[in-house]
Amino acid sequence: MEISEASAETEATFGANSIARRLRGSDDGRVARFRDTLRWGSERLMALFHEGAPADSLVHARAQLVDEVLRAAWQAHVGDSDGLALLAVGGYGRAELLPHSDIDLLVLHSDGELEPHRGAVEQLMAFLWDIGLEVGASVRSPGDCRELARDDLSIFTTLTEHRLLAGNPALVESLEQELGPDRVWPSDAFFRAKLDEQAARHAKFDDTGYKLEPNVKESPGGLRDIQTVAWVAKRHFGARTLADLRERGFLSKQECDELYAGQDFLWRVRFALHMLTGREEDRLLFDHQVRVAKLFGYVDADASLAVEQFMQLYYRTIKMLTCLNDMLLQLFEQAILGDPEAIDPEPINARFCIRGGSIEARQDSVFREHPWALIEIFVLLQRHPEVQGISAGTLRLIRRDRRLVDEGLRETVHARELFITMFREGRGLTRALRRMNRYGVLGRYLPSFGRVIGHMQYDLFHTLTVDEHTLYVVRNLRRMAMQRFREELPFAHKVMQRVPRRDLLYLSGLFHDIGKGQGGDHSTLGAETARRFCLEHGLSHADAELVDWLVRNHLLMSLTAQRQDISDPEIVNDFAQKVGSRARLDYLFLLTCADIRATNPKLWNSWRKALLEELYRATAAAFDRGTENPQDTREVVRERREQALAASGILPERAESVWKRFDADYFMRHTPDELAWHLPALLGAESGGTLALVDDVAERGTTVFVYTRDRDLLFAVTTGVLAQLGLTILDARLNTTADGYALDSYVVVEGDGSAIDSDQRRDEIRSALQSKLTGPELHSVRVSQRPSRQLRHFNTPTVAHHYQDDGRDRTVIELVSADRPGLLSRVGEVFADHGVRLDAAKIATIGERAEDIFYITDASQRPVEDETRLEALCAALVERLKDSGDG
Repeated sequence: MEISEASAETEATFGANSIARRLRGSDDGRVARFRDTLRWGSERLMALFHEGAPADSLVHARAQLVDEVLRAAWQAHVGDSDGLALLAVGGYGRAELLPHSDIDLLVLHSDGELEPHRGAVEQLMAFLWDIGLEVGASVRSPGDCRELARDDLSIFTTLTEHRLLAGNPALVESLEQELGPDRVWPSDAFFRAKLDEQAARHAKFDDTGYKLEPNVKESPGGLRDIQTVAWVAKRHFGARTLADLRERGFLSKQECDELYAGQDFLWRVRFALHMLTGREEDRLLFDHQVRVAKLFGYVDADASLAVEQFMQLYYRTIKMLTCLNDMLLQLFEQAILGDPEAIDPEPINARFCIRGGSIEARQDSVFREHPWALIEIFVLLQRHPEVQGISAGTLRLIRRDRRLVDEGLRETVHARELFITMFREGRGLTRALRRMNRYGVLGRYLPSFGRVIGHMQYDLFHTLTVDEHTLYVVRNLRRMAMQRFREELPFAHKVMQRVPRRDLLYLSGLFHDIGKGQGGDHSTLGAETARRFCLEHGLSHADAELVDWLVRNHLLMSLTAQRQDISDPEIVNDFAQKVGSRARLDYLFLLTCADIRATNPKLWNSWRKALLEELYRATAAAFDRGTENPQDTREVVRERREQALAASGILPERAESVWKRFDADYFMRHTPDELAWHLPALLGAESGGTLALVDDVAERGTTVFVYTRDRDLLFAVTTGVLAQLGLTILDARLNTTADGYALDSYVVVEGDGSAIDSDQRRDEIRSALQSKLTGPELHSVRVSQRPSRQLRHFNTPTVAHHYQDDGRDRTVIELVSADRPGLLSRVGEVFADHGVRLDAAKIATIGERAEDIFYITDASQRPVEDETRLEALCAALVERLKDSGDG
């Protein structure tokens, strides 16, 4: 069905006469008749949605259906009364109702007129409940409304959105007089309060609408932003619709059309959410995104999933609406709080000036005459930190003329010089790039960046769209360079002082993910794009080579730190050879830290920070020695033992009485601070007993250290206890002595990624482990913790494969599976069942995926070389973990 046809059918189906006919009949069957009418209306609206009816016709039709039901119910219970009126307020007052939106009513009464009708009003409300119409109703006089609205912005806003449904129109006039700007909320006070309210609302979402699970109504760029514009326009200008704003000159036809289109899209998304969930739901949760994308007609493609395509449209829509919201509120500010035209401009150059704290074009034709000025204005914004932003009038010109940023402009020397200058100057770069992206210029100047605007990855690892993530990476790099943020990452700040060309680092941050969504290796695609950009913008071949290398290898350091044993000098030496120089190490370390911090707020923690710094220091030492001369393991062990003794204050002969039982791996896998922490406890441990230590050591975060006689199921039980306590394991370092004792360390955080911050919680962990691990036999722990809502939505197949770690005489099992509580415990049970010993583990949780590496040996601490046995082990892991809900 064509949209126009669907729209016409909606009007005909939900006309007042049509609904009234359905409601007529005897009093005996009134409840059933009203219920049936509401059910019929809901079903017909769902059908019209599937047939392509515009969302605005659907929300107004739903309101019209409820209007007629309420009018008929009012007439049946209250009848005609000059002292009462029934009003729709709030969103319903705007005649906008989604299938499960709040239905807010106001029973307005004149003084002394309520009591005679109180019983009838109560019967009406009971009847509405009986027919399944859940309403929120208040009963007030106009004077009551004024008193409540005076001190409550939310109540006032709700009351200003009113429509008369039934009763005396004179009461509505009285209400409007009581709520007039001469009595409550003058337009200037209302405007300031709405600006503050919007700022506070945006802050709840970290000032971005680009989260993985946005709120269609409340997030920045959501429907509430459009409503904020409408509320201010109504209060100050008396404008009841967006079209009224166009007639008053605040909106161009294109801007008005864009606002209507954006509103219609968001309404349609909300309608789909209400329809799918059967309740009021405004959050685009993972649970719903795939189904909404399907309702919108998207299908999977080679380079992107249907849900990713749909969400990209969503994010691009809210980006457009955010820009229009900026512009309109700024125009309102000028009209309501004072015209900046009265302020003398401060010229910057022949094209721009500063007026009232904003950069302003000196002529409306500036961008048409000088298209490169579309880049220059952001350079000026960068150079003038005292400026608050770009004036609304100039923003309108940018939106009008940004199409001039085309291939011809991109090839001009002047535009290229202006753009590269932003990175060379550094200061204010983040703000300038954010505004360029927000106002639609950055994606036009860099078409490859334009392709990733709004691009999301349907996983739990990346919490922002690619463009937002990229700009956060640049922000993080800038903060590392700034003195006032030096305490945020002191070590990174120190390394940044060594970097000679920060502009190249910022460019690497801008390009590191630009190849995503194109199919193929995004690092390779991004590196090729970055190299071409650098050469076109006048950088030397050496500079282009460095940016190319950083983009191509931006994952190298994080993968090495998290997936390989960086206590092994050979691993460090191999990494150093791949990096090639101390200078490249500096750049890569900073880019890696900035990237991880911008990927997921739960991803960056003290353990990951310590891990990267440890790899950096070890690699820097390798460069100092020369990569052709790797450090000897015995030398590392000797240095760590000496440092641990100095830190602990324990005499060497006492330490030796314990340490003589431990092999080199124990000393390689623990820092001197950790060795010093273990030593006194090990000296005091009872023979054959169990020791559990829990504390924060060496900036790694909370570390759990277990010393006990090694037994089958030890790893399974230990990780099971930790999982049952709601903890997430970030790292596992395992060691077994020649006389059969386990020395196992685990770095843990709370299940939500937060640090363990109380001694009581540490005592709880220690006590649980001590209790479960004490005794000659161990018994499996049944983990009752359930996967989170988000984790349950993903279905990651379990895959396990094996290979030999020839240099360390052990076998490697790589496992990919759906993350869930108790996963490691189940793995440990399988290892115990198959008679293999766990030598070490590298734990990596990538959003919804667990990507873990286990180093195993046989009972004689030799590699497991029997291919049949290894295949059986991998098959058992897959079988045990195939149910992603197995907790």
